[in-house]
Parts: sequence; C-alpha cells; structure tokens
Amino acid sequence: MAARKRKKQGDGATVKADEPKIPSESAAEKEAQKTELDAKIKASKVAELKEMHLTPLPLVITVLVCSGALWIFALRDFIATGRVIGGAMDEAMQVFTKSTSFFDISRGWFKSTAGGLSTIKSVTTDENNMGGLFVRKAAGVVALTVHTQKLSPLLFHPVGAEWAMGHFIPVLATGVVGNLGIVAFYQVYMNDLELAGADAIAKLFCGILSFEALVMFLYLLSAWRKARVAAPRSRSASKKSPNAVTSRIVARTVALVSGIVTIIAARDLFLPGSIITFIPRDDVYLEWTGALIHSPPSNTDEYYENSLEAPLYIGDKFISQLLALHLLICCFQKFTAGFFIKAGKNKSGEIKCKMFWKVHALGDGLLLFLFRLSAAAALSASLDLRWHLMIIAYEAFILGLFAFF
Repeated sequence: MAARKRKKQGDGATVKADEPKIPSESAAEKEAQKTELDAKIKASKVAELKEMHLTPLPLVITVLVCSGALWIFALRDFIATGRVIGGAMDEAMQVFTKSTSFFDISRGWFKSTAGGLSTIKSVTTDENNMGGLFVRKAAGVVALTVHTQKLSPLLFHPVGAEWAMGHFIPVLATGVVGNLGIVAFYQVYMNDLELAGADAIAKLFCGILSFEALVMFLYLLSAWRKARVAAPRSRSASKKSPNAVTSRIVARTVALVSGIVTIIAARDLFLPGSIITFIPRDDVYLEWTGALIHSPPSNTDEYYENSLEAPLYIGDKFISQLLALHLLICCFQKFTAGFFIKAGKNKSGEIKCKMFWKVHALGDGLLLFLFRLSAAAALSASLDLRWHLMIIAYEAFILGLFAFF
C-alpha cells in the first residue's frame, strides 16, 4: 500500500513537471508600461487644459498681424503726425488728410519737431492750425485704444480667463462690430480717396480689417457653442445676482462721461458742423477743430463764407469723422462692459469686464495727456478744456480703480 501511494505521488509530480510554465512579466516591463500610460494621461489632460484655458493660436496670430499693423499706423498718427511709414500709398493718404503739413525736418532730426508732441504750440494761429493737429493726434490715440482692445486680452492672458467658458466672447463681438464699422466708413469715402489717389492704403486697411473680422467671427461662433457655465466655488463667493451689472459705480460713470462723448462723437460723424446748443462753447470747439470750414452748417454766416471752399477740406472732414467713429467704438465697448455684461456665476462678469476696463483706463489716460498738452492752444482760441480734462480724468480713475485693484 505504501508503495502504491509513493507511485501515485510520483506520477502526480511527473504530470506537474510536464505542464508548460507561463512566463511572468519583469518589474522593469511593468514600470515601463505604467510610465507610458501616465504620460498619455498627462498629455491628454494638458491638451484638454490648453483647449479650455488658452485662446486658439491661429486667432492670436491673426489678431497680432492685423491689429498689430494698424496699431503701428495709429501710433504714428499720435507721436509722429504726418510721417510716411508705408511707402507711396501711405504718403498719398497723408497728403489727402493734410497731415504732412505738421511733419517738418528742415532743421535736422535733433531740432525739428517731426510731427511729435513738441509740435503742439501754446498759441493757436491760422498758420499752425493747432485745432487740426489736435484732431489728428486724438484720432491716433483713440485708434490705439480700439486696436489695443483686441490685442491686449489675447497677447496678455487675463488672470482667471478661460476660453472654453466664453470669457473672450465680448472682446471678439465688439472687435467684429468695430472692424465692420471702420470698413463701412472707408467704403463711404472710397470715391474721394480714389480721386485723391489715396485708395490703395484704404483698400489694404479694409482687407486687413475684413479678414480679421471674419476670423474673429468664426472663433466667436466656436466659443459661443463651447461656452461652459462655471459653478460657483461657494455660496459666499458672490452676493450679487448673476443677472446684475458687474459694477454700478462703473456703469454710472460710463453713462455720464461716455454718454456725453457719444453725443458729441455721433454729431461729428453724422452731422458734422452742427452746433449742439446745450453744450457750452460748442461753436468755439467746432471752429477750433475746423469743422465749420469743412462742414459749415446751412443758413449760417460760416456757410456763406466757407461753402465754396469746403470741398477742398474733404481730407480734414475725413480725419475728423474717423476720429468720431473710433470714439463711438470705444464708447460702445465701455457701454458693453458697463451694462450688457452681467455679473454671472463665479465672478465671470468681472473677468470679462476687466478686459475692457484695463485698456480703456489706459486709453483715457493717454487722451487726458493729449488734452492737457493742447489746453493752452485751445485756451488761446477761447476754448477752455478744463471741464473736458476733469470728466476724462474721472472716468480714467474709476476704470483704473476697478480694473487694477
């Protein structure tokens, strides 16, 4: 019996020895697979985070090239009025707007004003045309603000802004509207520009603005479809209703200051030369800036004096209305941030509004600086700019306070 048991045990051992062994994975192979899997998960999360957080690179490049080029021309109009930087087509536009009369380098680069800020004199005369210089420099300042509003949020990503949550939708929407408005304005003047030989650069600007508006509109639709609503972090995160305006103080300030600017700019764009009777010294302002010469109101003394010469000042009228259009775009952007953007959840409204407040606080500060430089020249023409300085400074202070603090 014992021999049989030993035999059976030996047979069982033989069977087990004959079974094939399954090779086990080494520790190094397992570690490599784990590392590869972790890398794939990390790459997937990073890609998802970039898609949600960062603005699309093609949009950034498009705005940088298009608005960046126009930003340079606007800066030229401010700090080097009349200087030609775009070849023959730019020179034709500068001659059409009569900006070349303010660019003088006859005494060399170190002694000449060359259209810079030193060109602004303390006394206005018929020869130096300080009112016309003010209009051209102000047009450059406001155009800088308009194009900076498109560039700044995309190049300098605001804190807390998320592309997938629709934080950039207001910037894109106002940018599209502004571009189309400027293109329409150039088209209205295209016949006059062609007669003056200055249509080449105008068509170039229209092409740049149209292409940029198209790209921004396509990404606007994409952002609108993908927009997510962020859940509030906590119940005490914000005591405001999601449908309330982001800041009542900013809204009231914009309504007061930009409301007045909107009235004046709308007059200069659609009814140039018309005197608004309830605005003090408005007739002096129109005379100082040359509006009564290029657009004399009918049935007035200015009309009988200047109506025959008015067509010769079509370039002055063009730059004056271009300034008014850019002012209206800036006011539209400030009204959008003040009234149309709601507080939302998790401070999303504040994130959107600060994209506008920061740029326009700086823009108002730059415009305030120009007004201060031109105050003496305006006062010599019986135009007191102290009220203008105070209200612009007030709006710049409020916007800067809520934007940066």
